[in-house]
Order: sequence, then C-alpha cells, then structure tokens
Amino acid sequence: MPLGEDQEAHPPHDPVHLVPLDALSATAGVRRRGEDPDHVQLLLEAGTDLPPILVHRPTMQVIDGMHRLRVAALRGRTHIAVRFYDGDSADAFVLAVRQNISHGLPLSLADRTAAATRITRTHPHWSDRAIARASGLSPKTVAAIRRRSSGEIPPSNTRVGQDGRTRPLDATEGRRRAGHLIAAHPTMPLRQVAAEAGISLGTAHDVRERLRTGRSPAPARSTAPSDSHIPPAVAPAPRAPLAPAPAPALVPAPVPAGTRPRTPAAVLHVLRKDPSLRLTDTGRALLRLFDAQAQLMPQWNRLVDTFPHHCADMIVDLADTYATYWQHVATHLRTASAQPDTGHRMSS
Repeated sequence: MPLGEDQEAHPPHDPVHLVPLDALSATAGVRRRGEDPDHVQLLLEAGTDLPPILVHRPTMQVIDGMHRLRVAALRGRTHIAVRFYDGDSADAFVLAVRQNISHGLPLSLADRTAAATRITRTHPHWSDRAIARASGLSPKTVAAIRRRSSGEIPPSNTRVGQDGRTRPLDATEGRRRAGHLIAAHPTMPLRQVAAEAGISLGTAHDVRERLRTGRSPAPARSTAPSDSHIPPAVAPAPRAPLAPAPAPALVPAPVPAGTRPRTPAAVLHVLRKDPSLRLTDTGRALLRLFDAQAQLMPQWNRLVDTFPHHCADMIVDLADTYATYWQHVATHLRTASAQPDTGHRMSS
C-alpha cells in the first residue's frame, strides 16, 4: 500500500527481528555527508540499549538508524534489532526523511531541501503542504522547489492534501460539468452532482447558487473563455449586476434612488455613517452582521472549497435557512419602503 501523508513509520505492534549486521545495506541515506562521528561517539558513550532500527525489507536498506548500526558494529555486536517496512523504495525514502526529522540528529537544511526535491519527483501528486510536513520545510519553500524542478516533474492536474483527499488544481472543468448536470437535472441531489463532476459538495452548492443568479458556474478568474458557460438553451436568464434592494426609510433624509450606491461595499460604507444605525443597539447589531458578511465575501470561493466534507450537508442546510431569513427581511423592507411613511424606524 502506498505511503499516506499521515501513515506511521511502522505498525504499533510490528515485531522486532534480530538481523545480522552484514545482511544490511547502508550505502545510501538522507544525510548528504553520511554519518556524523560526534553523534556516533555520543551514542556509544551512552552505554544503553538503543531502539530498533527501521529497514526496507525488499532491499534490506536501512531507512532509519545509520548511527545505531555503526554503534552496534563498534560494540562488537553481530546482530541488531530491526523493524521492517514493506513499501516501495520511493515511500521508503519519504519514511527515512520523516523519521530523521522527528527524532535523533536533526537533518541540515541542505539535507531537507534535497529530500523535498526528490519527493516532488517521486510523489508529484502530493500537495506542497504534505511534502513540507514530510521534509521539515515550509510550504512556500516546497512550492519554490517544485517550480524550479517543473521540467523534471510529470504534469499532474491533481494534488493529494494532508487529509489524504485528492483535489484538482483547477476546478473549472468540474464546475462546468456540475453546471450542465444541474441545468439538465434540476432535482439531482447535490451529493450526486459533486460525485459525478469530481468536485466537493461545497463547490457543487456554490455552482447551484451561481446558476440561480444567472452567473457562470466558475468564477471569472478561472473560467475558460469559450465553453465555460451553460448552453443558452438551459442556462438561467442573466440578471443585472448586484444592486441592493431599495433601502427602507432608516434615515431622516433618504438618498434619491438614482444616486444610491450600487455595490455592497458602497452601501455598507453609507450605512456605517448613519447615526440612526451607529447610535442604536439594533442598528449596531445589524452593522456587525453586514461587516461579518463583507469580510467573508473576498474569500468566499476559497472557503467553500475547504469546508469539511463530513459537515457539508449541515452547512448547506444552514446556509439555505439563513438565506431564506434574509430574503424575508428584504421582502418585508421592500414592501414597507414602497408604502407611505408609517414611522418605521429602528429602535434602541
């Protein structure tokens, strides 16, 4: 089985074997300068029994424990305690890096950089964060290594994250497929749409909401120029750019409709200055709600793609419920603003 991002070095109850020293291979390792004599001497002087070393069974290559192997030889031992790993050579190297980072003599920056470079070649489907965790570097450093090695790394359209889930680097194609599915089968459950389109449930929900408002299934920044939209025969009719509903009579001197701000940010900017909101408890509560929404909007697409999969159904239900509440509020205020002044004001 391929090594996973969170797989342990060996099973908790993996048996310990006594193996002859001359049966083991110690010709390669994760340390570019080989053994450290000072560390060997430190272990030798400790005089205590050392933990079992980790060995790749198919090749008998030492994965973790080069210094312990040297100490055993210097003590005149003929056998050493060993735990075996049965994966392939590429995974064995990753395991060697992880083990040397987690305990014992730390790997140098040069060792960790060389290890990350090798892992990007043998595990190109792993995310930058997964490789960073394995090699003891930052995700940004791994991303830079990947860019420098791009000509040597097989192209891949997906990455495996730290949670073990595979995600596309560009979800545009999956969003397009989901858009076609939703348009052709409006009653299809979102979970089925997500599975058939190869996207997350949160992304499928976002695609459905975008179609409801007449937008493309994919955000403009990642939408392909030609066929990224749903065919006109099944696509919802496009709507005008986002504009706030007519504001209720919350201020002493309402702004003429023709001069009202047209974007959410501009509307919120005006509302923050209104004393009937700033100086009342209910007004301040409303502004806090709008402020929270404004902070989420710039990162909304990133958020929906990172929602926990096991919570997606509950998040969808909650989002739909809150959206319904806000729609009731908008309908009520729109109706009230169309009627003669009835003294509607927000109270403290």
